[in-house]
Amino acid sequence: MRKRKRRQNRFEELLEIPKEISTEKPKLTIVGFEELLVENYKAILEYQDFYVRLSTHIGIININGFELNLNEMTNDDIVITGKIESIDFEKTIDE
Repeated sequence: MRKRKRRQNRFEELLEIPKEISTEKPKLTIVGFEELLVENYKAILEYQDFYVRLSTHIGIININGFELNLNEMTNDDIVITGKIESIDFEKTIDE
């Protein structure tokens, strides 16, 4: 099993495949304090204009702020806009 995983990792490195594509780990891109792109999320657990809670394959992402809006949603990616004050994580799976 480990040899197969190592081979897969080497193959992904040779093709220069980003880890967020080859794994299901979330990737967060923050633009100032007004915009957050979350890639590889699973579900929206909770949404208020001051709080957003997202489920991912490795845990939960909590976004706190004011006037938060969910924009540009796909099955895998979501853009959150508003006045973002903090982001915290709840790990649910040990690696």
